[in-house]
Amino acid sequence: MTQLVVRHYARPAARLHLVAGIAMAIVALAFGMERIVDWFAAHPMALAGLQASLLAGAATGLGALPVLLLRRPSQHIMAPLLGLAGGMMLAASLFSLLVPAVQTVAASNAPWLLGLATAAALLVGAAAMHGLDRSMPHEHVETVEASGMMPNVALVVAAIAIHNVPEGLAVGVAAAAGADHGMSLGIALQNVPEGWIVASAMVALGAAPLRAALIALGTGLVEPLGGLFGVVATTLAGATLPLALSAAAGAMLWVVSHEMIPASHQSGRPGAGTAGLAGGFAVMTVLASVF
Repeated sequence: MTQLVVRHYARPAARLHLVAGIAMAIVALAFGMERIVDWFAAHPMALAGLQASLLAGAATGLGALPVLLLRRPSQHIMAPLLGLAGGMMLAASLFSLLVPAVQTVAASNAPWLLGLATAAALLVGAAAMHGLDRSMPHEHVETVEASGMMPNVALVVAAIAIHNVPEGLAVGVAAAAGADHGMSLGIALQNVPEGWIVASAMVALGAAPLRAALIALGTGLVEPLGGLFGVVATTLAGATLPLALSAAAGAMLWVVSHEMIPASHQSGRPGAGTAGLAGGFAVMTVLASVF
């Protein structure tokens, strides 16, 4: 089959068709990029949302750098770190998503109707994450080494990607709606210890430290994909903006309840995990007050 392809493109006419196809693809790509730039120029808040999710995702790579010098954090350290991340996500879903949504609903002409729709959107966001979790094969990063079995690297990366999508979605929605209130900074901060945990898990699975750090950075850069979806949804939402905010909050709440809190308690130190949760919530309270 390979030889047939080689002989086909060895003919001058076939080479001409190939060059013409490549040229058309380049023109189409340039045109598409131009339209994307024009769209973001017309929607500056959407660009702010995408930038916020990109910076939050890049913080995962920053947090992965210690793996080049330090060992994997112990279970005693991971409990409060995971709790801290969960607390910051929980507070961010409240201050930057649910509160602005409720305020918008309360000021509307149909608070009961829009309020019910907003509550339904929250449940839909959580249900969507539950469906994604059930349909996508994955292994949770906190189970690496703890179970005595080494899971597949791709399955661990898939689990991290599932976790990062709602973070990017929430940051993109909040920033594009002008309701960030420190969310993007808070998510970036909680992504730093998360990057260390992810990269050290990759090392435990046999990856070299540099490769582990790059994998952690790559998983963090899934967040801008969620952020892009969030800013587009926010731009198109109009009067239904509370629904977009509430759906993103539901996705975040699901991650905190299903992933972060159980992971912080898995080491047998639920008190440390709960203390981390309260500390993370307190940090986001400060950020929401300042920003």
